[in-house]
Amino acid sequence: MKIFFHYQIFRFSWFIKPAGRHFHRNHQLGAHLALADLEAINRCEMSLPKNFNFAGDVIDQWSQKEKTGERPANPALWWVNGQGDEVKWSFRDLSTLSRKAANVLTKPCNLQRGDRVAVILPRIPEWWLINVACMRTGLVFMPGTTQLTAKDILYRLKVSKAKCIVASEEMAQAVESIASECPNLKTKLLVSPQSHHGWLNFQDLFQSASEEHSCVETGSQEPMAIYFTSGTTGSPKMAQHSQSSLGIGYALCGRYWLDLKSSDIMWNMSDTGWIKAAIGSVFSSWLRGACVFVHQMVQFDTNTFLDTLTTYPITTLCSAPTVYRMLVQKDLKRYKFKKLRHCLTGGEPLNPEVLEQWKMQTGLELYEGYGQTEVGIICANQKGQEIKPGSMGKGVLPYDVQIIDENGNILPSGTEGEIALRLKSTRPFCFFSEYVDNPEKTAATMRGDFYVTGDRGVMDSDGYFWFVGRADDVIISSGYRIGPFEVESALIEHPAVVESAVVSSPDPIRGEG
Repeated sequence: MKIFFHYQIFRFSWFIKPAGRHFHRNHQLGAHLALADLEAINRCEMSLPKNFNFAGDVIDQWSQKEKTGERPANPALWWVNGQGDEVKWSFRDLSTLSRKAANVLTKPCNLQRGDRVAVILPRIPEWWLINVACMRTGLVFMPGTTQLTAKDILYRLKVSKAKCIVASEEMAQAVESIASECPNLKTKLLVSPQSHHGWLNFQDLFQSASEEHSCVETGSQEPMAIYFTSGTTGSPKMAQHSQSSLGIGYALCGRYWLDLKSSDIMWNMSDTGWIKAAIGSVFSSWLRGACVFVHQMVQFDTNTFLDTLTTYPITTLCSAPTVYRMLVQKDLKRYKFKKLRHCLTGGEPLNPEVLEQWKMQTGLELYEGYGQTEVGIICANQKGQEIKPGSMGKGVLPYDVQIIDENGNILPSGTEGEIALRLKSTRPFCFFSEYVDNPEKTAATMRGDFYVTGDRGVMDSDGYFWFVGRADDVIISSGYRIGPFEVESALIEHPAVVESAVVSSPDPIRGEG
């Protein structure tokens, strides 16, 4: 990693140049679609527009507001690595730099609208640039965690027919080992100071790329992203989201659960491979005009974490319950957090004793949220609501959340059943579009008038939901969904293993791992 951090120091000298003054005039829709309209659309008070593009309709609007002085040039992205390197981009910077990145993807990479791009990067600024650049160009980005093995990458590239992979130095060897087995893979783009045979170098191409780029006028329901999500059986499914399901669908989440204002600084700890990174570190935050804070911790460390909260003016924190379980074992009263006012958690159930300890030591509540890759945030404890320890909170707009039985009937309060979302006459736009090439699995999520989450729970008489467990055998640990089939498949490859079966086992820190 020493070489990589040396690269960080070098590249920031050109990455944070002042933004150029050439701004693309947003397409016709963006001229009259105000940011406030997106919340009304999310509430279903306004119709979904025919066209929408997050880069053009949100990023560029904030950029224009900075240019005209309607908004101060606060950072949109604030990145540190703990070794003295720092990046601060305003929305104007992000707008310009993502245009340059878009030109890299469409010109030397020769990618066309609708092509799928696998993006396997750690928490570095290029992850955000590539994501926004894909939106500008109508490319479908597929985030992946840097924990993926060569076999995992091979599966994802083959099943998705990805045309391009964007990877960091530490992933290059794994990609190289399987690239020949991926006939659709045409371009490998490396984010590294090093050059590798057969790879294009992002840094070199970015430096010479033009700032001029016209944002593609994407349809609201045109594909934007694919997330691989584990199930009980078989390999991970490809959950596809549209431009609007992600780009508009988190407008209310940002206002009510995250409680964000444009002056806030949001630190979301999620891995870049998971949709929680998109929720907290892209869409919800930037829809509100808030700053996304990133600390590139290669490995989580409680001392570094707490020092960060005392050093930087972070107002809003979101992390998995596992992190809070580790933190409350420290003497938190010794730390004076600089600006922290709102703390959130999700991804796995929160122990009531952790919530109590966190509040006792910091004076801050923990607001738990519950959601899924497929449909976003479903339930949450929101600011101003009473928190019932152990509860996931109430259902959130625009969803009607219910507990149903195996026949799709609504169960009375206090009765355990499956957590489900009532469907209106049409499929909600903030749902995922489909499991790509898997209509059977997509259809299996519907039961009568409901979408079923696969999770079991109880709703009390006040409308609060309580998580009971999975309806299938998926294991949830440290906020990760782990498919037993994938682990069993890895074990069975060892010559000493004849048969394998994987079940969960409670862990005091990581949950049911």
